[in-house]
Amino acid sequence: MYFLFLINLLQVFLIGRTIILENRSPGNTMTWIFILALFPGLGFILYIVFGKKTRGEIFCNKHIPDTPLKPWGRDYQSYPNSEELKPSLNTGAELRLVNLHINSGFAPITQLNQVKILLNGEEKFQELFNAIEKAVHHIHLSYYIFNDDEIGEDVLKILARKVTEGVEVRVILDGLGSISISGSFMKSMRKAGIQANWFFPLRFPYLTAKLNLRYHRKIVVVDGSIGFLGGLNIGDEYLSRDSQLGFWRDTHLKIEGEAVQALQGIFLNDWYFVTRQEINGEQYYPELRVSQNIPIQILASGPDSKWKSILHSFFSSITLAQHRVYIETPYFIPDQSLIMALKTAALSGIDVHLIVQGNPESKLTFLAMNSYFEELLQCGIKIFQYMKGTLHAKILIVDNHLALVGSANMDMRSFLLDFEVCAYIYDQSTTEQLIDHFEMDLEECQEIKLKEIQSRSFTERLKESCARVFSPLL
Repeated sequence: MYFLFLINLLQVFLIGRTIILENRSPGNTMTWIFILALFPGLGFILYIVFGKKTRGEIFCNKHIPDTPLKPWGRDYQSYPNSEELKPSLNTGAELRLVNLHINSGFAPITQLNQVKILLNGEEKFQELFNAIEKAVHHIHLSYYIFNDDEIGEDVLKILARKVTEGVEVRVILDGLGSISISGSFMKSMRKAGIQANWFFPLRFPYLTAKLNLRYHRKIVVVDGSIGFLGGLNIGDEYLSRDSQLGFWRDTHLKIEGEAVQALQGIFLNDWYFVTRQEINGEQYYPELRVSQNIPIQILASGPDSKWKSILHSFFSSITLAQHRVYIETPYFIPDQSLIMALKTAALSGIDVHLIVQGNPESKLTFLAMNSYFEELLQCGIKIFQYMKGTLHAKILIVDNHLALVGSANMDMRSFLLDFEVCAYIYDQSTTEQLIDHFEMDLEECQEIKLKEIQSRSFTERLKESCARVFSPLL
């Protein structure tokens, strides 16, 4: 018994030393040391799978360095800079935000764009099928979840038919998110001529090194001129066909214009990482004719990124707000910088609203999320739980002219571990549409009151605090 105690103590010391030298946040460091001490054997396995720092290690010499768009299509430096775009922006604060995205995320600022907001699955899949039907050269899809259910079969059929018409079809799927796909379904894709590949397939030695790194992006590019991104994957549940999940509330975007070329560059960079194939040619970056003038930046981040670009964007956007900050996210597990930004905004008189899931997909995540509410409510932030069904939309709205829509939740998994992509839109009309949708969702919400939170039992508080401690595993 004494010998086992010494072995466990030595394990905690050695791994704890490694964690400390990685210079993580103090809270994250203490969480892992606590887990290792409390569960010596299990803690070691959890650390190897979920905790080992991989940024800059796994991806060394595997992803295109520096500027993802540079090897294919236009160099991001050839797009207009923030000063050239100044007449299209509203404030000097927006210029700073544009520069932040360029410097931290290599996100070119594009101007000639038009945007259509797609509310929920019916609108998304209708527009997606219409765009795919018109494809003449290529269709590029990447998803976290692609199910072999009714809608999945429909997508497979149309992609297979487009291959017979001479259209190139490339698909990237996450190895964990799409784990439910049968082997025969993937074989059907490849047999039909669809170039389908896994992003981090779940097989040794990937299992321990990359299980915790997920390809959470949802990207579709058709002929380099039409692009889709947002929160919706491929599956019947996203069309509210799952009786357990109920109504599925989500937001997606259809973009036409220059921003699609940035989205194309992200997809092709991911394709290169998965296959080592460089896809070149003007046909992937065609000349576009779009009459509308909506400035957009396509912002991507992941474990391969030098900077935490989406986290930086969330923080900076909140601090730049003058009137309102509206956030809609299923999962809310922020770091201290975002908590401070939100509390400071609310205490400054800015209207801060947060909508989160009321019907949780994950009980542990739900408990961890609830642990943040009391301190936010005390500052005047209004928090609402969406009760109509399953909330999955990921939206940040600042004032009346800035909006972010994409795949990233407002949690540390999205900011640090997952591969994400978002569209940052500098446009009053688009932002006001999203505000209307947000206020429509508020009608289906239940507001969380401070007294209600403060009256929670000790047992409930303890469960929430424990879930928060284990949030690095979520």
